[in-house]
Amino acid sequence: MPLLTLTSDIGSQDYLVGAVKAQLLRINPDFNFVDITHTIPPFNYPQAAYTCRSAFINFPEFTYHLILVNLFENKPDHLLLAFHKNQYFLCADNGLLTMILEEKPELVMGIPLDKNAVRNTLYCTEVMGKTVTKLVNGEPIRSIGNADINIIEKNPLRPLLGDTWIEGQIIFIDNFENVVVNITREQFEEQRKGRSFKIIFKREEVIDRISETYADAHEGEKLALFNSAGYLEIAINKGNAAGLFGLKGYSEKAAKSSAVIQSRLFYETVKVFFE
Repeated sequence: MPLLTLTSDIGSQDYLVGAVKAQLLRINPDFNFVDITHTIPPFNYPQAAYTCRSAFINFPEFTYHLILVNLFENKPDHLLLAFHKNQYFLCADNGLLTMILEEKPELVMGIPLDKNAVRNTLYCTEVMGKTVTKLVNGEPIRSIGNADINIIEKNPLRPLLGDTWIEGQIIFIDNFENVVVNITREQFEEQRKGRSFKIIFKREEVIDRISETYADAHEGEKLALFNSAGYLEIAINKGNAAGLFGLKGYSEKAAKSSAVIQSRLFYETVKVFFE
């Protein structure tokens, strides 16, 4: 059975997630779904990229990843079908793909949309489902769509680097209000070079060691660790770090307003100093 992941910004308040799955099952009843999430905040590309990237690396080769995020940033005349590191990706041509992959895809095709069709979420889902079915039935990927296409590219949100510091953005706050920063363990260690360090946020808050688990800190004590996806996380053992420290995640809407971003900048960044 073909394995499909579903990621969207649809939310769970109405019928649409169920309708998306029904549309896909009408195309191929053998589709097997895994929901990544349907609660990506609207227009939040960094969080969408982090969520997709962290989930997708765990799936078997030749999984089909359907990404229904910000489908209509521009009026679409095509969707993207990409093949990268033995995984398939279907999404809008809105720049999110390169943010997820952190590089250009090995192969990408433009899947044309019917000019006379009502280009809504369910229609885009139908196009994706039919495209997957063609691949499952053995149709070569290069025969599907248009290979001569220049896709929209957006750069992933990367930490800033200095000789004695690294500064990251808060990109996600989980259900426990643990705060995820866009600094990976690899980036941290490469910049650290064996030196001691201080993780500083909201001026007076300092953490100077990396824990392996939440239980390494006393109840109510703050800590830092690298989460299952390998990203720096600030937490409180049996507490809510985001709420107690007033930390907020990256917001693309806020970033477009210089006044807003300046007033919230400190709450959206975490800085590590090496000594």
